[in-house]
Amino acid sequence: QVQLVESGGGLVQPGESLSLSCAASGFIFNHYAIGWFRQAPGQQREGVACVRSTDGGTYYVDAVGGRFTISRDNAKDAAYLWMGDLSPEYTAVYTCATVDCLEKAIVPESTGSDYRGHGTQVTVSS
Repeated sequence: QVQLVESGGGLVQPGESLSLSCAASGFIFNHYAIGWFRQAPGQQREGVACVRSTDGGTYYVDAVGGRFTISRDNAKDAAYLWMGDLSPEYTAVYTCATVDCLEKAIVPESTGSDYRGHGTQVTVSS
């Protein structure tokens, strides 16, 4: 059974940091790029970062530039998203998924193995 399970969300104050984890099972993790997405209330889901499986290369959307760091540990079948200096506009449900991680874009996984988790809530509030 394919699973992606996010964890690490919670309530933090503005300026604080948070690290999310994405645990994968049921598929060959190191064959796929992984992306992190967020969906704020009333807004569409958007990709924020991705990490490739081949060379570990990463891509970040401009909106999170410098604040987020994505990484992966293929030995643990896991991916991570570290988020720093958070502000209320980063409040959202964060989800990990298999993707195609291009040099300048995050696009849906193209081989039919489109897996995604249920997400973890991140709330930034004082």
